[in-house]
Amino acid sequence: MYSATRAYLRAVRAVRTLEGERVVEQMKQSPIAEPLFGPVRVRGDGRAIHAMYLFQVKKPAESGGPWDLYRLVQTIPCDQAFRALAEGGCPLVR
Repeated sequence: MYSATRAYLRAVRAVRTLEGERVVEQMKQSPIAEPLFGPVRVRGDGRAIHAMYLFQVKKPAESGGPWDLYRLVQTIPCDQAFRALAEGGCPLVR
């Protein structure tokens, strides 16, 4: 929610209005740099998409410290991690 709120407020500031359609259009045009998820973009149906990550918990012997708990196994690109826009049937997509 924090990331979504920040993206919304940035879009409001950019278009200088609270008018929903203009704010959403701005959000769709502006990439979002999210520290937790990486690059995020808002599609035509309003869904925010980003890469997804598959992690494996490390064995205690593999860990290098108290916060070294996971090993990245795979990064799944956003176009594979989320249902395709054309398959969604969203009435917002023209």
